[in-house]
Amino acid sequence: MRAHQHHHHPTTRHDAPFAAFRRRRTFLKTPMMTQRASLRGRRGDDVEKGGEEEEEEEATTKTIQMRKRQLAMASLAVTMQTTTGMLLEGKEAKADEILSNFWEQIDLPLDPGVILLDVAFTDEDAKHGFLLGTRQTILETFDGGKTWDAKDLGADLIDDEVNYRFNSVSFRGDEGWIVGKPAILLHTTDAGKTWERVGLSPRLPGIPVLITATGDDGVAEMVTDQGAIYLTTDAARNWKAAVEETVDATLNRTVSSGVQGASYYTGSFSTVSRNPDTGEYIGLSSRGNFYMSWAPGQAYWQPHNRSSARRIQSMGWRKDGGVWQLTRGGGIYLSDTKALPEQDDEFTEGKIGSRGYGLLDLGSNASGTKYFTVGGSGSVFSSNDKGKTWKRDRGTDQVAGNLYKVVFAKDDVGFILGNDGILLRYRGGA
Repeated sequence: MRAHQHHHHPTTRHDAPFAAFRRRRTFLKTPMMTQRASLRGRRGDDVEKGGEEEEEEEATTKTIQMRKRQLAMASLAVTMQTTTGMLLEGKEAKADEILSNFWEQIDLPLDPGVILLDVAFTDEDAKHGFLLGTRQTILETFDGGKTWDAKDLGADLIDDEVNYRFNSVSFRGDEGWIVGKPAILLHTTDAGKTWERVGLSPRLPGIPVLITATGDDGVAEMVTDQGAIYLTTDAARNWKAAVEETVDATLNRTVSSGVQGASYYTGSFSTVSRNPDTGEYIGLSSRGNFYMSWAPGQAYWQPHNRSSARRIQSMGWRKDGGVWQLTRGGGIYLSDTKALPEQDDEFTEGKIGSRGYGLLDLGSNASGTKYFTVGGSGSVFSSNDKGKTWKRDRGTDQVAGNLYKVVFAKDDVGFILGNDGILLRYRGGA
């Protein structure tokens, strides 16, 4: 397994992360927010990713009064770290190292230590896009990801004293959204040439971890790690809460349902995945012992009990509507139906020799004909039979880092995101 990494950095105090933006846009205030919540950063805000732990000292120590059981928030899908100074001035990113038939490694203009978290494109040809990460990282490409340069949003939008972690980006045509931690929401209507910052309430339950542009003309959905789901149809001027309470409130209210590990639950989702066809969500508990689902129209998240002792590392939706699970220790399980299974035994294990390295994400090309799963120590596996059998890509073994996410914009435009600024670009292949 991978070695434990611990990063300690001086805490930077930033007393009013939202005050400067209140005059610009209306705040997101909904009935859910009658609960007190906090955006307080905590030193012990670690997340396990396949056996690796990294510590983050938050860039803000601003505390807002809240209920004690909501203090354990903001566990995200990958390990965290913050320092200042992310970009190397004058360094250009180039595709300079071909690893295998499938992947090449892109040299990015970033300091070591940056964790890449998401990528999205503005056009159907997937030429113009944005790449996000920790330490305020926003990079832009105009050639399909072959080269990347830093995108400077300006001091009026991004406070240099706060080390933002940009978690998610989504575009629908020229309209795009970015969310991050500490809680921040950015919006563009001109394909990212200019951005505006949308004010978020300090009482927002949890940290925004996923944003999806679900329609034209200002239609989007935002999800936090506490399970809050918000919908807007007017470019974030107004928001509607899609669920009536946070995940911990639901579990603590329904603990009699027998969901193992849910008693007095004060954790958060480590991963949240959205089905683009149905609008359903899956949220995985940070401990990996159970998961919850939500479908449009439901008032609450629905807990799913598990009979298996296997801890889930990550899970999400397949292109065909089914569900995949990655378990700690390198196992892959695929649902037998093209829907969310009701029971644990409705999953079939894929044949993979993961060599004990943890697997952290699974994705496919746009058409769903080729699957990829990634994990620790540069591990990349591919499948041509929708996950039944897997083959290791030995060319990526030389990658000195951990790979966290697979994203495809088209069948021939795909990326693998990792720590230490690692970006692999798909180059086709047999």
